[in-house]
Order: sequence, then C-alpha cells, then structure tokens
Amino acid sequence: MKKIFFTCLISSLFLNASAQYGKDGSGSTAPAKAVFFEVGGPGLASINYDMRFTKSEKGIGGRVGFGGFSLGANGDRTTVLFIPLGINYLLGKDEKHYFELGAGVTPVIVNETFSGTKDDFNSTFGHLNIGYRLQPKEGGFFFRAAINPVFGKGFFWPYYGGIAFGYKF
Repeated sequence: MKKIFFTCLISSLFLNASAQYGKDGSGSTAPAKAVFFEVGGPGLASINYDMRFTKSEKGIGGRVGFGGFSLGANGDRTTVLFIPLGINYLLGKDEKHYFELGAGVTPVIVNETFSGTKDDFNSTFGHLNIGYRLQPKEGGFFFRAAINPVFGKGFFWPYYGGIAFGYKF
C-alpha cells in the first residue's frame, strides 16, 4: 500500500509540475509535450506522457507512464502494474530528429496475495534509455525507438528495448 501511495504521489507531483512549469506572463506553456504508446521499454506495454522542462525542443525533460498485463497460474489471476518514471535529455541539430539519453525507475506493483510470483517481482527496477526520437517542432506524429537496459536486485538485461508511437503537441 505504501508503494502505491508513493508512486501516485510522485506521478501527481510530476503532472502538476508539468502543467505549471514553463508558464510566462502570457500564459503560454513549454512547447514540447507528447503522449505515446510504448511496446517494450520500462513499462512493457504502456501509455506515457513526456515533456521538456524548458521551452526548447531539446534539452532535459521527463516522462511518466502506466502499463501492465494480467498474470495467471492455476486459476489464480492478478494484474501487474508498471509505472515508468524517468528523466531524459534530447540532443539534435535540427528541429525534428533527436538522440535521446535517459534514466529512471519503474515501480512494479503486484497483488501481494498472488501465489504465482516470486518475492522479488513485486519491486522497483532501474532503466537506462539510449535511442532515437522523431519529434517535429510543429507537433504531430511522434516516434521513438530505444535500447533500454534494465537492472534490479540480482539482474541486469543490457539488450532490452522498446518502440513507441504517439502524438507530440
């Protein structure tokens, strides 16, 4: 229960900061925000919100997402929830194609009474992000592909990756 509360608190703070950050006297907001669906990556199959922390299209930004799937064993079923949280940095010479570097954590929440999981599955793991991002300045179609090494208590998967499609506004 503490993990769910902490994760919801961090997510709501991030979303609140994203709504407030970048406002100037005219009420305009930071230009680069995106919503996307990612397969693979730190959320396994997740819906994500990403934004820049400055008014520039490149530079530092962050993401929060929600994803998961259903597990079942011997008639016992439960849902596994992944909440990828991360900081990223975009580098690029034009206003459309970017090299993306980032890192973050992904809390994993499983019903504690589910008998089909090991104790270490209901935990948090870290991830890195090294990839390509198509993010047009004017908005529209958003694409990203990345290698996402993941690590946690007793494991390291260096060749894990993800691909995402969405909308930049």
